[in-house]
Formats: sequence, structure tokens, C-alpha cells
Amino acid sequence: MKVQPGRYTAAIEGDFVVFIIGMRINKLWKVHKWLPVARAMGPMVRELMVYPDKGLLGIRSSVAGRTVTMIQYWRSFDQLEQFARNQDDPHLVAWRSFNQRVGTNGDVGIYHETFKVQADQYECIYANMPIVGLAKAGEHVPVARRGETARNRMSAEAVPAG
Repeated sequence: MKVQPGRYTAAIEGDFVVFIIGMRINKLWKVHKWLPVARAMGPMVRELMVYPDKGLLGIRSSVAGRTVTMIQYWRSFDQLEQFARNQDDPHLVAWRSFNQRVGTNGDVGIYHETFKVQADQYECIYANMPIVGLAKAGEHVPVARRGETARNRMSAEAVPAG
């Protein structure tokens, strides 16, 4: 990923949703339990990349110890929910499989957090970074466009620091 020298922020029009989803391998030796859970994410992401009208704007994954986390940016909660519940999309099959194979036995943990973000009620800064996160999901713009301080970027009007 190419580093973008300088100070940047992200711009995204309208409301959006941040969805954090992850899994934790609680029992490393039970590969037959956690590997299918880990593999289930690939088909879901591929589906969303092929059909951007389903609402996924961007995605970022990370691994920390036994936990895999994916941060997803969605256009709306309705689109996220539709994808989760639609029988023609891969999530519902994966969710049912998880409940049958793992359920509440403790071998594999899963979690998600959902945040609805109102227009212009977010701020971020990227200094000497590749284009990542919200800047990749939305638009990567110079800091001056949205404001020089965090407080300026959290408001609808960019006001230079002074």
C-alpha cells in the first residue's frame, strides 16, 4: 500500500454504518470447529464485493492473537440487516451452520458491534499513511477540506484552526 505523505481525513456523504465483526478461537486444538467459521467470511465478502449495491462501502481486517476482526463500512443499517437476513445471501447459511456446529459450547467465540453514524458526526486523521479505513470506504481528502482540528471535523462546516 502506497503511503500518502501529509495530513488527510475522510469525507463520506450522508449517514453510514460501522459494523465490527469478529471471531475468537477459544480452543486452538479444535480446528474442525473454528476453521469452518473462519472460512465462512470469504464467500460473504466476495458476494458483497461483486454486488456493491448491497451496501458495503469498505472493509478492513486484522488479527490479534486468537481474534480475527473485520471493520466494515455500510451505506445503511437497512442494507446490512437485509444482507444478514436474506436467504439468497451467504450470511444466513453461515449463521445457521455456526449454531449447529458450535452453538454455545465455547469452542469458538463470535461477536459484532454496529454503529449508526449521522452525516458529519465523525472525524479521522491519517498522517503519512496509506489510504485505509473510512478514507478508503469514502473519499480521501486533505485535512483542510474538513477542518484542521478534531472538533472542526466533527461539525458540518470545516473551520481552519486559528
